[in-house]
Amino acid sequence: MDNYDAYWIGFGDIHGSVDNVRRIPGLAGAAAVLVTGDLTTRGSLEQGKRIIDAVRAVNPRVLAQIGNMDTWDLQTWLEEEGISLHARVHDLGRGVGALGAGCSTPTPFGTPCEISDEKLGGFLDAAYEQAAGFAHLIVIPHDPPHGTAADRLPNGKHVGSPAVRAFVERVQPAVCLTGHIHEARSVDRLGRTTLVNPGPLAAGGYALIGFKDGKLVAELKVLEV
Repeated sequence: MDNYDAYWIGFGDIHGSVDNVRRIPGLAGAAAVLVTGDLTTRGSLEQGKRIIDAVRAVNPRVLAQIGNMDTWDLQTWLEEEGISLHARVHDLGRGVGALGAGCSTPTPFGTPCEISDEKLGGFLDAAYEQAAGFAHLIVIPHDPPHGTAADRLPNGKHVGSPAVRAFVERVQPAVCLTGHIHEARSVDRLGRTTLVNPGPLAAGGYALIGFKDGKLVAELKVLEV
């Protein structure tokens, strides 16, 4: 990571598989690790804890939130640990704030943490109220913005959140790091915002976010698996 002044690494859709965590280049040296959600697949609180512990074994500076496949008791534990991204802003240093929103809008599969699009937008707005004073924002919704490369299924249908899209269009964060739609690994743009969906970690996807020449940039990275 020699060409970065400072950097953060983000990934999600872990679904219980942490084999690739130790393979991510530079993970131990990242200023923080940003976990976008779906630590488990309808897993227990204990499974979720094991995932976080596996990441912490490489880099103790972890921030995380639940996805639609996780349960609210895991979210409660993340809050108790002081590492929850959901509906919060964390100061990452260098004028950067990380703003999260977990869960997802309803799916055909009846997963444990599904909420209305209106409620998802409300979580983002509540977090944004805490975000004054940051020169740069990394917005981290588990559910991707609707109508982008990050929410497109192989059949071309877009299944992301309209509320997330409206929020990103209004706020124009430097980076939107998302996940949820495994098949939609991509880099896209919404106005001035770089939008990254690295796909599931089990398939090798992660994002590298950092400062180059004073500008906050985001790259999609893929391990050889």
